[in-house]
Amino acid sequence: MSLNTLSVTKFNTIVKDIFNAEELLHNIKIVGEVFGVSSAKTAVYFSIKDEESSLPCICFYSDLLSQIKEGDSVVVTGSPNFYVKSGRFNFIVSRVEPFGQGLLYQRFLELKDKLAKEGIFDETHKKPMPKNIKRIGVVTSKDGAVIQDIKNVTWRRNRAIDIVLYDTKVQGLGAEIEIAQGIEFFSQYGDVDVVVVARGGGSLEDLAAYNTEVVARATYNCQKPIVSAVGHETDFTIIDFASDLRAPTPSVAAELLTNDSKSQLTLLKKDVSRFARVLENFIADKNLQLQNAKNSAVLLMEEKVESARRGFDKLVGTVRTKLDGFVVDRDYQLKLKVADLNKHNPLDILRLGYAKIEQNEKPVGGVSELDKNAPIKIYFKDGEANAEIKE
Repeated sequence: MSLNTLSVTKFNTIVKDIFNAEELLHNIKIVGEVFGVSSAKTAVYFSIKDEESSLPCICFYSDLLSQIKEGDSVVVTGSPNFYVKSGRFNFIVSRVEPFGQGLLYQRFLELKDKLAKEGIFDETHKKPMPKNIKRIGVVTSKDGAVIQDIKNVTWRRNRAIDIVLYDTKVQGLGAEIEIAQGIEFFSQYGDVDVVVVARGGGSLEDLAAYNTEVVARATYNCQKPIVSAVGHETDFTIIDFASDLRAPTPSVAAELLTNDSKSQLTLLKKDVSRFARVLENFIADKNLQLQNAKNSAVLLMEEKVESARRGFDKLVGTVRTKLDGFVVDRDYQLKLKVADLNKHNPLDILRLGYAKIEQNEKPVGGVSELDKNAPIKIYFKDGEANAEIKE
């Protein structure tokens, strides 16, 4: 191989180095008409052309496939690349934008008409805003002024409200996917009461992500009330029609969703004062009713006690009469028993001159019962005497 002869790899490497070394060729914008669109797992292949030439392009964002179609006029941003192994030239695309506001607005109108026919914008689907909002979910960029405006307005009016941020792009390639994912996240997130999708104003091209079908459908399917706060008051996007409420600006959205804590405190004080008066009147009325009931109860109790006392006195009289009769009768019966007992009283018999004889501690009823060898005891009315049997 002579000194002036190069290998294929060497030549291709030199060409690639030339492209890489030329700063003017990096991150440039080229306008053309799309044709030959195809895709692989990780890339989208297409070409752009004008009246005389064409340029092969590769984009490694697979979601680009839903943004371009044959015949579109687009502006692609990227850098040229020469593949050493295959010796092929391609333009590596990092961003694709529609060319011209007319085309963007036409697509806006076409999508708006399509979604309107499906009922995505119907009023019957709109959810009312909660009355007592404690936490707001915000879908926007963490680096923009929008989230700060929302925080400032919200916390100036009510410090008790929490704000949860889902950080997303607000424009550029893939922004609509991130925005839709943020909406879907808050739809399933149980700790927010309402969702705000927000960004500042801009051109139709800047707001393109909010004029996409994926964002509109995510908004329609959101389970939480959702507020669109995109752009300025004069800016209208597809999400404005799909949301439950449109706010002209992010700051206005914050005002619409928050109650001024000072006004609330004033109203609360008025309500407390009114409630206190009502409560005082209620207590006074109940005290009067209680006193009347107490007086009635005391009077009724006195009547019942007097009635019970009269009944008791009557019962005592009846019992006493019956008891007196019972005692007199028992006294008479007792006297009869005493008289009868007196008739049989041994002492009375002994007083008549009779005596009682016992031998061996047993009464003796006749002579035949006597034991000549044992002493006897004789009981008189006034004492006793011991004796022996002689005969």
